[in-house]
Amino acid sequence: MGAFNSLSEKLQKAFAKLTGKGRLTEEDVTAALKEVQIALLEADVNYKVVKDFTKKVKEQAIGKDVLESLTPGQQVIKIVNAELVELLGGKIEKLEFSGKKPYIIFLVGLQGSGKTTTAGKLAYMIKGRNKKPFLIGADIYRPAAMDQLEVLAKKIDVNIHYDKNSKNVKQIVTDGIKIAKSNNSDIIIVDTAGRQHLDESMMDELIDLKESIKPDEVILVVDGMTGQDAVNIGKEFNEKVGVDSLAVTKMDGDARGGAVISLRYITGKQIKLIGMGEKIDQLELFYPDRIASRILGMGDILSLIEKAQDKIDEKSALELQKKLMESTFTLEDFLEQIKQMKSLGSIEDLLAMIPGGNKLKNVQVNEKDLSKTEAIILSMTKEERNKPTILNASRKKRISAGSGTEVQDINRLLKQFDSTKTMMKQFGNMSKKRKGFGPKFF
Repeated sequence: MGAFNSLSEKLQKAFAKLTGKGRLTEEDVTAALKEVQIALLEADVNYKVVKDFTKKVKEQAIGKDVLESLTPGQQVIKIVNAELVELLGGKIEKLEFSGKKPYIIFLVGLQGSGKTTTAGKLAYMIKGRNKKPFLIGADIYRPAAMDQLEVLAKKIDVNIHYDKNSKNVKQIVTDGIKIAKSNNSDIIIVDTAGRQHLDESMMDELIDLKESIKPDEVILVVDGMTGQDAVNIGKEFNEKVGVDSLAVTKMDGDARGGAVISLRYITGKQIKLIGMGEKIDQLELFYPDRIASRILGMGDILSLIEKAQDKIDEKSALELQKKLMESTFTLEDFLEQIKQMKSLGSIEDLLAMIPGGNKLKNVQVNEKDLSKTEAIILSMTKEERNKPTILNASRKKRISAGSGTEVQDINRLLKQFDSTKTMMKQFGNMSKKRKGFGPKFF
């Protein structure tokens, strides 16, 4: 998770000083927690949050049971992890739409926070759970928001209502609800108007709309890149309009990530959703335990497995395994694997989900390498992909021109591909001799 990379690195350095010692003193714990405190503050976590958090951790960490245990360093990290999970909200806040049908959700927030994109992503997520969502574009101050929402609605094949000619927000939303009910929709998502900054007129308008429509849930959308501003915005919206839960966007960026850690504490509201990219499927449920694990560099295997299950077809994965073992794996298959790997997200994010993965600084695979390999294979004919042995000098020259790469790049790919096939064939033969078909890779 891009937003926590720097924080995660600093926390791991602080903990390394604890785990490297067989015995700990109160001074050792105090020194390490001082580093933790500095790391959190530099990550833009609210000062009061940092102070309370480190105080709770220290009270438990300097206890006799911890300091005199066989693994005191690990015990301290366990305490930090438990307190961080609690700070982030404890249990997951699931998407459960109880009560009357249709269930009405208001998305509120400032302009640029990602409200409209979140509305489309949320509708996509809900549709994937066999529900029937309905979108209402109620941002009368930014006509482009209605256009954007319509594009998203068409993309995911969801019904939408908006009226560019009307300045009556209540009427737009009321009409939309009537249409949604006639369509037998399960959940209505209203994209409300925002402003570039907090102001009284916006708040009054939202309060009035909320009192009139009485939505079942108000979700505040905040930009995770804005740091402490996100916390102030959250506090203001909650005090004046009243919010039920939070959605934090742009968590794939290079922000310092402190907003997420502070928001739950300051607003008292659960973070329900996080935006992890611009794609329509890059909205995720917020799991406090998984996020804490990733912040502390322990990985997030469960999320990685879920991503793979959603994106990778089990049948094709088993077929690939068979091809690898029997050495019938082709560049056509390799191309398909690159596409599936890219669909899971960036390599940096995937590594962050593997315990210790963020320490793999020297891994040579990167996004550019994958894109270059993909371009080379796409520039080949189907016959060339299935029989790379026919690639002579003239064919390589054509592929080089078509893919914008050098001939040596093609030679390097072919060499690596041959080496991989040879290795997998040997591995497959060894596995067959032992028992069964071989190990499961997916």
